[in-house]
Parts: sequence; structure tokens; C-alpha cells
Amino acid sequence: MKKFSIRNSHAGKALGAKGVYITLAACLLALGGAGIAAYNKAMEDITDNLTISSVDSTAPKQADNKKTDVKKDESSKPDVDIQTQPNVMPVNGEILEPFSNGELVKSETLGYWKTHDGVDIKADLGGPVKAMNKGTVTKIWDDPLWGNCMTIDHGNGIVGHYYNLSKEMSVKEGDEVNAGEVIGAVGDTAQAEAAELSHLHFGLKKNGQWIDPIEFIDPADK
Repeated sequence: MKKFSIRNSHAGKALGAKGVYITLAACLLALGGAGIAAYNKAMEDITDNLTISSVDSTAPKQADNKKTDVKKDESSKPDVDIQTQPNVMPVNGEILEPFSNGELVKSETLGYWKTHDGVDIKADLGGPVKAMNKGTVTKIWDDPLWGNCMTIDHGNGIVGHYYNLSKEMSVKEGDEVNAGEVIGAVGDTAQAEAAELSHLHFGLKKNGQWIDPIEFIDPADK
């Protein structure tokens, strides 16, 4: 069997040595192009792998940073400090009639013996009446014996009773008040104590039982 040779072929004879070189150059270019394409494809694969690895490696760091920020915000919240307000006298004046602590005393106005379940504090007619402490106004009403009245729930079982007020009230039922806040004015509406000088009748109940308001507000005075 005869071997094929470019040099011995008709094309080889026609082109001569120059044609052989041209043919070889074309083959080399074809091989070089295929190599470059393979190289580019390999570089693209490497680049893609590096990109994926880079994204995966940064994701946990971002999550960690987010958690750190949340923790920082929680630690920066200020502590809430709730303090009890000090008691104050609803009005300042002489005690005209003290708390009887369940004992019977004779009423100058009614003329008979009865318990005096609060204190009568001398005060000018129309003078301001203040809340003994913070609390909620629970009831305002007109009583036939005690006149215009108000109760304030001061919390912890303590309810303040403010009697013989004027008709003009500075608060209404449901209002929240603070210690020393003006809630009304001294009146002359209590028919049960009409014979006395102008005053505020102030009583306190603790868990439903009458207690001495003065001793509760300032035990040092007793």
C-alpha cells in the first residue's frame, strides 16, 4: 500500500515547498485556536468557582454582624425606674375635728353622737384642694349630708375621700392625678358639718376600713 504524501500529490507538486508550509501553518493555527478556546473555558470555570466561594464566605459574616447590631440595640435601652410619690396634705390648716377611730363624738351640727371617720381641716372657702397622692378619680357625686364629694383610688388598697367640696371640680371621673395636683376647691356644701368653720372633710380607707389620715400621711405628727 502506498503512503499518501502531500509532496507527492498533485496539489503538492503544484504548490511545491511553499504550499506545504502554508498547509502546515493552517493546521497550527487551527490547533492554536482550539487551545485558546479551551484555555478561556477553563478560566471562566475558575472565575465562577471563585465568585461562588467569595459569596459563601461573606454571607456568615453579614449574618454575624446583623446579630451583633441587634444585641447592641437591646443593651442600650434605658432602665425604667418607677418611684412612689410622697404624700401631701390636701389642704394646710388647723385640725378642727380629729379622726375618732371608731369612738362616738357629739356632732355640733346634728346634735347627736356619732363616729367621725375623717379629719376636718380648716381652710378658706374656695381654697384649692389637692390630691394626697397619685391615683385615679373613681367617683364624683352630690351627697345630701356631705355635699359635693370625690373619691380617688391611690392604689395599694388606699382610697381618699374628699368631702365638702365646691361645685366646681378641676377633674372628672376616670382622670389620673398626681400628688399635690389641684382637684377642686373648698366649699360649704356639707350639711352634716354646717356649724363648723370653713373646712375640708378628708377621710382615708385602707382595704375598706377607715384609718387616721394624718397618721398615714405623716406618722411623725402623731
